[in-house]
Amino acid sequence: MDVKEAIQKRRAYRSLDLVEITKDLITDLAGCAQLSASCNNNQSWRFVFVYEQEMLVKMYEVLSKGNAWAKSASMIIAVLSRKDYDCIIDDRDYFHFDTGMATAFLILRATELGLVAHPIAGYSPQKTRDVLGIPDDIEVITLVIVGKHAKTLNPVLSEKQISSEKERPERFPFEKFVFLNRYQNKS
Repeated sequence: MDVKEAIQKRRAYRSLDLVEITKDLITDLAGCAQLSASCNNNQSWRFVFVYEQEMLVKMYEVLSKGNAWAKSASMIIAVLSRKDYDCIIDDRDYFHFDTGMATAFLILRATELGLVAHPIAGYSPQKTRDVLGIPDDIEVITLVIVGKHAKTLNPVLSEKQISSEKERPERFPFEKFVFLNRYQNKS
């Protein structure tokens, strides 16, 4: 699979089957994230790979009600960073951008391996810090839910989630987000 195919196949599925999580898999995913570009090679990202059943059960408590489907995850990856881990140039902070790129590399590699790696926003950062022992000065940017795409729908999904599961949600037309030579307000 090439990069473009991985991008096209990547989906935020919520119906997951279990998949074996090995140290080799974690090393593979982390190794791809490690190669991402970053300002001054600061490599501002930090990842906590949670895959032991006891810890996964504790992580269920950090999830919002709408992310109950994530309880079928084989692994949850906490994506972390801190402002001073990366470049701060005048009023520009790079840590979110650089950590996002590394996370995208990880997600695309998971896709290439036939896995679902679904980043979510519905979780409690403070509860995540508590469960994983993350200091308060480190930001929990996202959680990435990892598993294998299931052929059967997860029974906890809402109607909207079921719709997204069956068909990729519509993407914006280029005209909405692509500008040539100059920005034009088209909203």
